[in-house]
Amino acid sequence: MEPSFSSNGEKGNTEGRRVKMDPTILAYVAGFLDGDGSIFFQLVRRTDYLFGFQVRCSIAFYQKTEKAEILEWLHGIFRKGYIRHRKTGISDYTIVEPDEVKSILLMLEAYVRLKHEQVALGVEILKKLQQVSDAEHFLEVCRMVDRFKDLNYSKKRTISSGEVQKFLEQHHYIAPVETDSERMRVVPQHGMAQTPTASSAGRG
Repeated sequence: MEPSFSSNGEKGNTEGRRVKMDPTILAYVAGFLDGDGSIFFQLVRRTDYLFGFQVRCSIAFYQKTEKAEILEWLHGIFRKGYIRHRKTGISDYTIVEPDEVKSILLMLEAYVRLKHEQVALGVEILKKLQQVSDAEHFLEVCRMVDRFKDLNYSKKRTISSGEVQKFLEQHHYIAPVETDSERMRVVPQHGMAQTPTASSAGRG
């Protein structure tokens, strides 16, 4: 089946335009994503990035290599990402560029069922990431990324927003946050009048 996916009915370069697709195809792809796909967001240490970390995202579709034609079909529809054939006999079609991931999530958002929370959160993360202007806003996005681990029921060790916060504080991008115990700590000052104890007050 030949897909229809241009804003004015013609094929070609869709960069910067609102892409329309046949709803039947979108519903099928959304079902594929729900059943044999994944949406992934994680924090990655990057020394060449301003705030020391990258928000990495991906959408992936999986299929047995012997039936990888369906992945080729998907690649032909979206014209983004790449296909890998693994030695395990499983192939995957993966999209990793943030703008491309956001574009596909927006197209599928109305059709997904099982992964609707992941799609909605992913779109929100990518929109806010484009608006990041300082370390505080970046940390806010990182905290949103933390939520993906729970949505995906992942137990894999990943970098958390807490580690990002520590890095930002150590490099003076943000001010350290005082804990409740630190705020309640009283430091005696020289010359401060002290309330007499009952025993000393009772001395004649």
